[in-house]
Amino acid sequence: MADLEPLLRDLAPQVLSAVLRHFGDFDAAEDAVQEALLAAATRWPADGVPDNPRGWLVTVASRARIAAWRRDTARERREETVARMPAPAPGPARDDTLTLLLLCCHPALTPASQVALTLRAVGGLTTAEIARALLVPEATVAQRISRAKQSIRAAGARFTPPPPEERPARLAAVLHVLYLVFNEGYTASSGERLHRVELTAEAIRLARQVHDLLPGDGEVAGLLALMLLTDARRPARTRADGALVPLAEQDRTLWDRAAIAEGVDLVSAALTSTAVGPYQLQAAIAAVHDEAPAAADTDWRQILGLYDALDRIAPGPMVTLNRVVAVAMVHGPAAGIEALEGAGPMLEGHHRVAAVRAHLLEMAGDRAGARAAYEQAARQTLSGPERAYLRGRADQTST
Repeated sequence: MADLEPLLRDLAPQVLSAVLRHFGDFDAAEDAVQEALLAAATRWPADGVPDNPRGWLVTVASRARIAAWRRDTARERREETVARMPAPAPGPARDDTLTLLLLCCHPALTPASQVALTLRAVGGLTTAEIARALLVPEATVAQRISRAKQSIRAAGARFTPPPPEERPARLAAVLHVLYLVFNEGYTASSGERLHRVELTAEAIRLARQVHDLLPGDGEVAGLLALMLLTDARRPARTRADGALVPLAEQDRTLWDRAAIAEGVDLVSAALTSTAVGPYQLQAAIAAVHDEAPAAADTDWRQILGLYDALDRIAPGPMVTLNRVVAVAMVHGPAAGIEALEGAGPMLEGHHRVAAVRAHLLEMAGDRAGARAAYEQAARQTLSGPERAYLRGRADQTST
């Protein structure tokens, strides 16, 4: 069964797309697909994987969907009509996968529901797997998915590509959801693990699918590049005991050079051939970090220029905070502190603000101020590895 899991996970959204397109009704279609996947997991180890596994699954899921329809007494009068309906042809899976992603990121859904439904319907994760990855109760995930399907139904959404005028906004929602999934996996917002590899891997896999579907879209390429360039550092980001290692102290020989090369190629091509967008700029910043042989070789002036551009087209609290660090690295800690204070209330309340303030105060030689800020950041974060790191920095500044 373990050998079949990757294949079934890849095929699940394609089969769901085909059944959903043909029959409609998200809930019933997903139930039918789950039956087909269970049948495959039971029969294929003994019978062998069929020559057309996707077609096999579509056929079995379609039969299950028709059988369920027959059991619905309220629809008995439709039984004969439905029974004559042919099973959907496998057809081109690529377009269906994108349509399914766009449906899961429907504007009627909250971001949390979009994430849960995307991981379930497109990622093929079970409710329990999503709950473990997001560190929320399984019942909460099930409720989010159920409400998401109800909201899609209430909005009258159909399994068709959105009209051209809606497509840019819907695609932006898809990219934002994949970005949220990746970020939660790369730095878990709570818990005792820094990384949730199942989420970063899933986000990269889905971003690759979207890039395959839309190879000429610069922001899709930028997002995939950003994920690859960031995830390439993961092997050096924690010690054997799980303790966090900051970027400047990482062993760069452990970085994934193949992922870095692929990410650099992607963002370089996008920046030279498409309109510049925020994901491309973030990927370019990541590339500057990754291409530096050592932390001391980092081209901070280039990074500051990229953050200036990013702040113009996609301003936000984290952009502002990261730009503050770049200002300090180029113009000194006093300039960074001044920029941080000038950011105002938009940055209040997040533990990373206190962590950056602590770093800048430590750079400026204010050890007492740095210690207090590190302690504040440690109290505010919900991440165990980050809390341990920040307390360690506080201890070091007191000696």
